[in-house]
Amino acid sequence: MATMENFKCMLCGHEYQELVEEGEDKERSCPKCRSNSIRHLKKRASQGDSDDKGKKTE
Repeated sequence: MATMENFKCMLCGHEYQELVEEGEDKERSCPKCRSNSIRHLKKRASQGDSDDKGKKTE
């Protein structure tokens, strides 16, 4: 199953989303500057659902 994942270029700082297949392992390049210094951004909980310590907020 494919999901949209967030990536960030470490050279120019461009953040973008790309469709990723489960188990996919391919080298990515920045669509803006073509650098291959890309980092996968971890998924975050929805804002407002929990505080930065993972506790439920009211």
